[in-house]
Amino acid sequence: MRHVQRRPIPQQPQGYDDRYDAPYDSGYNTGQVYGSPSGRGHGGNGGDDGYGAPPAYGRPAPDWRRRLKVGSVTVLVLALGVSIGTYFWADSKVRREVDLSKVIERPAEGDCTTYLIVGSDSREGMSSEDKKRLHTGSADGKRTDSMMILAACGSGNTMISLPRDSDVEIPSFVGSESGKTFPGEGRRVKLNAAYAEDGPELLVRTVEHNTGLRIDHYAEIGFAGFANIVDSLGGVEMDIPKAFKDKKSGADFQAGKQTLNGEQALAFVRTRYAFAGSDLDRTKNQQKFLAALANQAATPGTILNPFKLYPTLGSGLDTLIVDKDMSLFDLGQMFFAMKGISGGDGKSMNIPISGSRGGNLVWDKEKVRQLVNQIKNDEKVTVTAD
Repeated sequence: MRHVQRRPIPQQPQGYDDRYDAPYDSGYNTGQVYGSPSGRGHGGNGGDDGYGAPPAYGRPAPDWRRRLKVGSVTVLVLALGVSIGTYFWADSKVRREVDLSKVIERPAEGDCTTYLIVGSDSREGMSSEDKKRLHTGSADGKRTDSMMILAACGSGNTMISLPRDSDVEIPSFVGSESGKTFPGEGRRVKLNAAYAEDGPELLVRTVEHNTGLRIDHYAEIGFAGFANIVDSLGGVEMDIPKAFKDKKSGADFQAGKQTLNGEQALAFVRTRYAFAGSDLDRTKNQQKFLAALANQAATPGTILNPFKLYPTLGSGLDTLIVDKDMSLFDLGQMFFAMKGISGGDGKSMNIPISGSRGGNLVWDKEKVRQLVNQIKNDEKVTVTAD
């Protein structure tokens, strides 16, 4: 028998893995499908095809309810942050310069919240070009161009215009700057003289003394701030019943519906000499315009739109002068009360007049007393100016 010599098995290097010498197995002979849970491919990673890609199926379905919840919370937090930021930004721009604690001998508080709203002829911050464009002239200092009492009541809101030519008595008062007490001497003057003599504090004191109504808050805006607010809103729509012109104010209006820009709005509320009724007709126009302005400003389209809200606040707040205790919330309430009047929730009127004295308008004492009592007691105002 022939001897068959076996070849020696070659020695493999240390660390060599002999699994790669095994015959190729396609997997089909066992029914395996590589990458399936029933078997393992050569990658040895179960549901992995050896290249690191997980299986297409087996992922959990998206939890849309949870995502919606998280998204809603995120939006709410952002909105809250913006609102808080806006509040502090706007609050920092308000000029709280009027100290009502200096007003003496004040009437008792009533059931309504009352505001004295003043439009002054201040030209602060206006350039020579602005003064020319707005027909304001260049007088130094500032005077009251319009005065209104706004009573925000549960029974309905009332806006009462006080003609600047009103015949009133200057009472005793404490000087806002000097702190000196000035006794009452029975002097009778036009109402706007009180402001010219010692500013907002004496004006409030004089209004309270002559009406018997306590003023809770004071708000004043000058020519430039008024015009800027109107322009920031894109104008204010008005329905002017009759055409009129006034060279002094720059007014030149046709009858009918139209949108007034800042320059036109200022001319509209300042016009005096175009009307036979003089100051009384002008105050009616002022009421009508302020109600329309508030109606347009206090809307969701302005309040909830930062692209309109920020310019509006920025154009008006830094020229607005209020009392030291007036918050932004109080200011908002004032605007919404004005808006309520234009929406039929209340009435606007001139203070009742009984005649004149030396060119000044004399108030009807009995009607004024009745009007003030209705406001103090939060009763529906039934008094008329006619």
